[in-house]
Amino acid sequence: MPCAPAQARQRQRTVLTILRVFSYLRRYPLMAAAQLGCAIGGVLMVVVFPAVTREIIDVIVPRQEWHRLGNVTLLALGAYFAQHVFNSLRIRLNNSFEQKVIFDLRSDLYERLQRLPLRWFDNRPTGDIMTTVSEDIPAVERVLIDGVEQGLVAVLQIVVVAGFMFYADTTLAWTAMLPIPLLALGAILYTRSSRERHRKVRKASSGMNSLLHDNVSGMRQIKAYAMEKEEHARFNEGSGALRDATLHLMHVWSIYRPSMAFLKDVGTIIVLWFGARAVMEGTLQKGDLVFFLFLSRQFYDPVEQLHNLNQLIQAGRAAGERVFDIMDAEEEHGIDDGVTLGEVKGHIRYDNVGFSYTGKLPTVHGITIDALPGQTIALVGPTGAGKSTIINLLTRFYEHDEGALTIDGIPVRTISKASLRRHIGYVTQESFLFNGTVRDNLLIGKRAATEDELWSVLESANAADFVRKLPNQLDTHVGERGIKLSVGEKQRISIARALLRNPPILLLDEATASVDTETERQIQEALERLMKQRTSFVIAHRLSTVRNADCIYVLEGGRITEQGTHDQLIAAGGLYAELCRTSLISAGAVSVS
Repeated sequence: MPCAPAQARQRQRTVLTILRVFSYLRRYPLMAAAQLGCAIGGVLMVVVFPAVTREIIDVIVPRQEWHRLGNVTLLALGAYFAQHVFNSLRIRLNNSFEQKVIFDLRSDLYERLQRLPLRWFDNRPTGDIMTTVSEDIPAVERVLIDGVEQGLVAVLQIVVVAGFMFYADTTLAWTAMLPIPLLALGAILYTRSSRERHRKVRKASSGMNSLLHDNVSGMRQIKAYAMEKEEHARFNEGSGALRDATLHLMHVWSIYRPSMAFLKDVGTIIVLWFGARAVMEGTLQKGDLVFFLFLSRQFYDPVEQLHNLNQLIQAGRAAGERVFDIMDAEEEHGIDDGVTLGEVKGHIRYDNVGFSYTGKLPTVHGITIDALPGQTIALVGPTGAGKSTIINLLTRFYEHDEGALTIDGIPVRTISKASLRRHIGYVTQESFLFNGTVRDNLLIGKRAATEDELWSVLESANAADFVRKLPNQLDTHVGERGIKLSVGEKQRISIARALLRNPPILLLDEATASVDTETERQIQEALERLMKQRTSFVIAHRLSTVRNADCIYVLEGGRITEQGTHDQLIAAGGLYAELCRTSLISAGAVSVS
């Protein structure tokens, strides 16, 4: 009994998921009404041929009314033609209808993804998200297309044909209904046990796709460490889990579907047996029996179709749950709500700020930093000291738990995130370029930038020379994540993008890491131009970046342990001086953090 409440909640969730999927249909009532009209018209045509057959067998042939034969034959032909015209229109309407709905569903899902906090993405593999968009939504799509189109027609045909059967002969109609309880019981039993099977398939598919995504992204590392065999084995393991889950699903289906088809055929045999006895007893004419056999077939065919649809619905239900898990995730608050910043001077103050990613052990605590407008603030310290976290709190990628964080005296919590981020330029260690052209990536900084503006910022970022040498210059495709460019070239494109945005606040997260000395010099020159008259926070990776900062904050274990200028901290002989002796050497070739 303790499982009963859980099962009840699961059934309720299932019903809600299906209702939410079909709620998207309400957005297009006229198309739904037109599709329903075509479905009704097509179903009504189904009974014409059985009626014509009965008329020929019971009236025209015995009475030899040959003059009527051509007319009723044309009537049957016209009914078939009308049925297929209605079906053609219905399919066309349905395809347009469903693609509009699926577009809306994809759009809503992507919009929700963009509004989720970074904390949500920290706990969700990229491959799993890709599976939801690329596989789960098409599974929901199949439910909508087949469920609405074929399911609606099947239900209408069952109701209409059953009505004609009872009108023609109530006793024979009831005999045709004898297998229905068994068909319904089979559907219920299959549905109750199918959820977990479909969930295992979706989970296995997601796991395999997540592994594939990681391995394709890390193909250079796999080749560099000669890990092909090991990774192939891991992929086969994930693929095998998907194979086994799918085979188990199909094995059950291979029993369920033929069983239901057999019960349907039993119903037809029952009608034939009882009908034949009625003909021999003289209570039923031959034409009526043929008419009823045609109707029974028209009755059971859509019943079988509903059983086939049940399989799709179960798959769509599992996929729909995954889709709506994302749709129901709590979105990032304050994207558009809050204060809209006007002119930003750039006075940034952290006052005893604390934050924890897990909600337990603090990542940073007691952080107090006062950055005046136009100052450059450097953050140094060992890996894991909390440098990137401090920057992430300023952008509101994460919300601080303690203390106060203000820009020009305005608490950042009260500023709309969209407004806040429009005033911040962000250059990271691994500069992310989208799979487009150089121009596309630059225009992210300013959509309406002119050609002259683009070349101007490229000059300032020391990037113009290498861009001019590219095959199509600004219109050269950079590849996925900018793979066709070197690390230094990508970094300078990112700096140019930030220059184009012209933000009053600048965040540099180890922007000169992982490049050679000459490239570092070019990037450093570009950064110096970029930081002019802006409040800049720099996560220091090299001595050249740190030396000229207005104030250097040294972090250790999530706390600020030292602060001052380069000369002051060297004279103090603390952690910073030790880092300079051991890591920040000569041209800055070795990392601090």
